[in-house]
Amino acid sequence: MREAMVMQTVPTNSKPQRSDRKFLLSEMLGAKVFLHEKKIGSLSDLMIVETGKLPEVRNFVISRPFGDPSLLIPWERMVTLEPQQIVIDIDDLKKFESSPPDDAILLRDHILDKKVLDTEDAEVEVVYDIRLIERNGKLYVTEVDTSKSARLRRLGFGFLSGVIAPPEDPKDSGSISWMYIQPLPSHISSFKGDVKLKILKETLAEIHPVDLADILEELDHDQRVMVFSSLDNEQASDTLEEIEPNVQRDLISSLSKEKVVQLISDMTPGQAADILSVLPSSEAQVILEAMNKENAKKIQSIIGKQEEKVIHYTTQKILKFSPDTTVEYVQNDYPRHARDKDVIMYIYVVDAHDTLLGVIDLKELLQADDRALLKDIMVENVISLNTESSLKEASQSFARYDFRALPVTDAENRLVGVIPYRDVMNLTHHFLE
Repeated sequence: MREAMVMQTVPTNSKPQRSDRKFLLSEMLGAKVFLHEKKIGSLSDLMIVETGKLPEVRNFVISRPFGDPSLLIPWERMVTLEPQQIVIDIDDLKKFESSPPDDAILLRDHILDKKVLDTEDAEVEVVYDIRLIERNGKLYVTEVDTSKSARLRRLGFGFLSGVIAPPEDPKDSGSISWMYIQPLPSHISSFKGDVKLKILKETLAEIHPVDLADILEELDHDQRVMVFSSLDNEQASDTLEEIEPNVQRDLISSLSKEKVVQLISDMTPGQAADILSVLPSSEAQVILEAMNKENAKKIQSIIGKQEEKVIHYTTQKILKFSPDTTVEYVQNDYPRHARDKDVIMYIYVVDAHDTLLGVIDLKELLQADDRALLKDIMVENVISLNTESSLKEASQSFARYDFRALPVTDAENRLVGVIPYRDVMNLTHHFLE
């Protein structure tokens, strides 16, 4: 009964049934295309349609010499399909002169050499090849290949892949079934022009800002703005900090002033200055004028190098507790305490007047007895900066002590803020020696 049903669904012009044949896209691209015995062009791409678990190849894109229009040849018109030679059967070339439609999904243009996120180890991989299979008279996409051997083939050194990365090498297992590959989430809305330029194995909300920055840098302008605009403010702000300066400019210039102000306001002054410093001064000034005046003043002084004092890089979004607070209290509700804080790896112990008494590393907190008081486990000899300390002094302290953040105190040893490591050591607008 199952065989009868299959026979009824196969078109009369389909190819005869035969054993499955496997192909690699890298070996098919550039294949000579013949109309009977006359060469008419070469294979430049494959157009797919996602009809089920595996995409189906519906058309072959054929490029032609001498500036002749490209051809869009249906799969049914293929007579012979070999890695380096394809034979088609059509009656009139002009009937098939066409370019792929705007919403077409093309394997070479849209998938090959693009990034795919591997959820097992959260690493961003690159698609170096695509595996296909001819089955029951149709051609399907089965896997994307991110292996070392696929990379060698992509670079034109396929003859070395068997030696450097043998197929049986378990360390070179880079094939990922298409069933695990998803296009950019549909809630992002549809892109204009080339769709599905990226294939991801996680939703955007789960991607680390560093990895998401890498992906955004590879997209074209419209797609980049579309994806970035779908992020919530916190993830967008974190991601913006990791993006290359030229892409930062591109993104910021495409967002509304209100959106940019929101993102910049979520950053520490140093991070905000790092972002605004890549913009033309007139654009940066417009954003600064729309921000909180106190924060804007700090950011402006950093950008203009008017004052190279660490006080302009400090954040008050830190974890502060009294010395008689129990370890259990901080541990049990740590997620709530740490929410919206810029520095969460250190606990600062202060009295009622904000006098800095000590500091506790998060690791030490987690290992401490629940009943202990913070004053019993804190480090009293605190390495700190003062409000008059320079950026150079701060960088020297970070290099010497390898801390992730340093407290800043005034003349009375009151804690006025904390300066994160990255806001000094990773600035693009470095201070002069």
